[in-house]
Amino acid sequence: MHLAYPAVLSALLFCTGLYGVLARRNAILVLMSVELMLNAVNLNLVAFDVWLSKTARDTLHSGQALTLFTIAIAAAEIGIGLAIVLAVYRNRGTSDIDRLRDTAEGHQSGTPTDGTAGEKAEATA
Repeated sequence: MHLAYPAVLSALLFCTGLYGVLARRNAILVLMSVELMLNAVNLNLVAFDVWLSKTARDTLHSGQALTLFTIAIAAAEIGIGLAIVLAVYRNRGTSDIDRLRDTAEGHQSGTPTDGTAGEKAEATA
């Protein structure tokens, strides 16, 4: 097989993942898009490792070793990422990335959490 086929497929997978990261608002879909991008990198690593191993007989297959390392890192990233997303969903009730920008607890779009701040403002006026 020629090197261009896996390289083009990898580029398409990476662009699809990049679009998913930039366009999606759900945190789970963003994590899935990151995984798609990592799989595109893995495909490139293995394809170039096979291509380079044809030229040199005594190779260490470093592309395949890096792919295994990337898979292990991706598994840990997904585990931690899903744990964070589930914890945020339990606390906030949403996994929408736009709504999660405000990280203060209980603070909703500039309004006070209880009536005491509004009462204090009226008392000082």
